[in-house]
Amino acid sequence: MSSSPNPRAVVLISGGGSNLQAFIDQVEAGELPLDITLVISNVADVGGLERAQKASIATDVIEHTTYADRTTFDHALAERIETEKPDLIILAGFMRILTAEFVHKYSGRLINIHPSLLPKYPGTRTHKRAIEADEEWHGASVHYVVPEVDAGPVIVQGRLRIGDTQCSQELQHRVLKIEHQIYPLAAKWFAENRLSLSNGQVLLDGEESPEQLQTYNV
Repeated sequence: MSSSPNPRAVVLISGGGSNLQAFIDQVEAGELPLDITLVISNVADVGGLERAQKASIATDVIEHTTYADRTTFDHALAERIETEKPDLIILAGFMRILTAEFVHKYSGRLINIHPSLLPKYPGTRTHKRAIEADEEWHGASVHYVVPEVDAGPVIVQGRLRIGDTQCSQELQHRVLKIEHQIYPLAAKWFAENRLSLSNGQVLLDGEESPEQLQTYNV
């Protein structure tokens, strides 16, 4: 076990791991005081596993398709997570809806990022929906995970003007640049013990912070 004083984190992925890479880069640059001790994917042979291995981070694959149901899978996932004794669990493109039991187990230390300015556009196809609704602003939200999908208390948001963007793929690419900045920022606040939850309200440095909104020109 590492003797580092930094908080320990487990990252859950399902794909290429671009957000994972943002964490790795900031840790290696000394900007994020977090020890990522394990990356778990529910899909084998994805790019995120290669990113972790290249950074000398332990990896594991727990394929949900080999389990009878969601509950059984979540139990196996939690069992593996517990071997790391993490302070923080980061969902970085983890494409599974977690059971309420799992979410409650890690309440206050389970975070996710969603590509919209929540509470707008929970669920999928967020970029396409924002363009079709003729929104002026779009972005991403880091939030604590609760049993209801994409409904947890928001920690920080990053936004951009949609402008002349007509293509959802282009908008996705722009929003991803924001994700790579605000997600490690939220983890940094957590690692520095600046972030907490009180009665479902996010506190930063002990104060309510519902307006943690950053604007980006990307």
